[in-house]
Amino acid sequence: MPTPALTPPWGCNKLRRMRKFAAACLIALAMPGAAAWADELADFLTQKGLLSPSLPPPALPKASEVAVHAMGFMGVPYRWGGNEAETGLDCSGFVRAVYQQILGVTLPRTSDRQAAATQTIDAKDLAPGDLVFFNTMRQAFSHVGIYVGEGRFVHAPRTGERIRLERLAASYWSERFDGARRVVAGTDPLPRLIRP
Repeated sequence: MPTPALTPPWGCNKLRRMRKFAAACLIALAMPGAAAWADELADFLTQKGLLSPSLPPPALPKASEVAVHAMGFMGVPYRWGGNEAETGLDCSGFVRAVYQQILGVTLPRTSDRQAAATQTIDAKDLAPGDLVFFNTMRQAFSHVGIYVGEGRFVHAPRTGERIRLERLAASYWSERFDGARRVVAGTDPLPRLIRP
């Protein structure tokens, strides 16, 4: 008697397709510019059981130094596009200056690119030195500050103001909170350019 052909049950093919889809999504997450939708995709895949929830990346060894150094900038005037404390800093210039001075890490120049170059963490996992992002101009990740602990962050708010300490729980900031990010140890968010 001939043996019947073995056909995989319907569920196996569906599982293969789902795995291929999940692999394609993970590849897409690694592409530049994917940060804007990566969080939503990761949440969806986790809910469907295709991605395991993971622990947040470890905080940098000098993260508390980043927070203390950031507080040392309080009182520096805001200047749109500003890169130096002597002449004024904007929010992303402030974050970039602090990380460059303490850790030697060169973050991108704008807040949206800083969000794309850093690791998403849950707000409950915030540690001193992490970055907090806000939608202040009807655009995701349009403002950034440095978390210093106890529900507070330091940032360069706007023209006419100075770098100051704020509470995340304040209604203005909590309504505009876009998420928390962490600069991960051992990664350089910007490729090093070799100049002739």
